[in-house]
Amino acid sequence: MIDLSQPWALVFLLVAGLLAGAVNAVAGGGSLLVFPALLGVGFPPLAANVTNSVAQWPGYAGLVLGARHELPGQGRRIVGTAVAAALGSAVGCTLLLVLPTAVFDAVVPVLVILASLTMAVGPWLKRRIGDPATGGRDRTGGLLVAVFLASVYGGYFGGALGVVLISTLSLFAHDELRRLNALKGVLSLVVATVTVVVFALGAPVDWLAVALLAPTTLVGGYLGALVARRMPETLLRWAVVLLGLAVGVALLFT
Repeated sequence: MIDLSQPWALVFLLVAGLLAGAVNAVAGGGSLLVFPALLGVGFPPLAANVTNSVAQWPGYAGLVLGARHELPGQGRRIVGTAVAAALGSAVGCTLLLVLPTAVFDAVVPVLVILASLTMAVGPWLKRRIGDPATGGRDRTGGLLVAVFLASVYGGYFGGALGVVLISTLSLFAHDELRRLNALKGVLSLVVATVTVVVFALGAPVDWLAVALLAPTTLVGGYLGALVARRMPETLLRWAVVLLGLAVGVALLFT
């Protein structure tokens, strides 16, 4: 779907991938930059969504690798939530492929707006939730159901999935936030892996765009992590939020 005769489209996606990786490293929500970038170079919403979902996989793998030291001691929690995430993502992917494209076209503006608003209130949620008490018991039933539902959303659309997951884990699991953030990376990777498999088999993925975006999001994430302490997270977060809201409103009227 990328016209190779138009170099500006290639450069635009490369820059979007770099920025998305950097935003993910600092504030989260980088997928909300890639989705409108794909729309901007001519992708229809469904193709932009599935291509964006597949292209995010390497970034999640890098996140898990970087946070691997926070995972020991969470074995039972990881297994249970990973199964719930895989099942939920499979349901979300199936809904995306089975339901008519018109349904996605109608729903996606609302999902973009809700994802943007979720990202906007992310810091407020963290302040309200605080660091869960270490050593307490997880509310396992609620945790598994909530992760399943969040993963259905992730399989269907996925914008700001990380914000949704960390809020869910903070509400239902009792552990330090840094350890739950590492678990969020694992669950994001599980959701992304299911979407890669399902969408590779039955969705209009543009593999050239994936080949451009996947390495640039990795590079952007690495560079973003290096300069994260100097970058104003609030400014980045609100830039992504406002862009997402603008895209959502624009899609409502197109």
